[in-house]
Amino acid sequence: MRPLNYRNTAIMITGASSGIGLAFAHALAARGANLTLVARSGDKLSSLAQELAHRHSIRAHALVADLTETGAASDAHARASALGLTPNILINNAGFATYGHFDTLSLERQLDEISLNCRAVVELSHAALPAMLKQGEGSIINVASTAALQPLPYMAIYGATKAFVLSFSEALWQEYRARGVRVLAVCPGATDTAFFDVVGAAEAGVGTRMATDTVVNASLQALDRGQSHVVPGGANRMLGWLPRMLPRQTILQIVANMLRPRHRVSI
Repeated sequence: MRPLNYRNTAIMITGASSGIGLAFAHALAARGANLTLVARSGDKLSSLAQELAHRHSIRAHALVADLTETGAASDAHARASALGLTPNILINNAGFATYGHFDTLSLERQLDEISLNCRAVVELSHAALPAMLKQGEGSIINVASTAALQPLPYMAIYGATKAFVLSFSEALWQEYRARGVRVLAVCPGATDTAFFDVVGAAEAGVGTRMATDTVVNASLQALDRGQSHVVPGGANRMLGWLPRMLPRQTILQIVANMLRPRHRVSI
């Protein structure tokens, strides 16, 4: 497949105010894309939009939305379209994790986790696809995780949501690649973001944390190649093969030993 030209392309990025989403915003603005930046943090998002617009002479619009709310994702797409920024490329990056024994965690918080990590991805993808199909081109990048590759004891909901994102993305890749739409699931391992601050426990991550720019560069290269998914980092790819080689119960025991809380956590 031919490499993408991002200049003057309209791109929507969720979770754009920090972490991998922020790295995508900087990388794509530098490539000349016009951006709709979606997150809950209005002041931070507005400052980012102004900075990128000034630095790269692009259009960058801050769109404040809580994507855990029903219909908020579809509304965000409609608001972007009303601004003339109907996304040619959609990056579903927003998400968060809960960590600890399932029974001790807030049910409401875990249901919000499902809403953001899964429902918002489905809503935005469903809203964005018709215009992409009409044009005969477009791209959707869904940020999953190496958590998608096996169940995660003590992060049961997070692992399940990311497995959903990976399965959903690969199914769409097969459905729409012949119609000009690329779909990519990105499965990073531990990454140097505020993720662990939100989770509240450093032991929720395994391995050396990868730089966000490394994840973004691997993602854009994989998108250019038309891949269905990418696991950035050689060590992460090796870990991803383990569930294919070992019995599932063995993998569960290994992962449980890695992630077992060192103290009682209720987030």
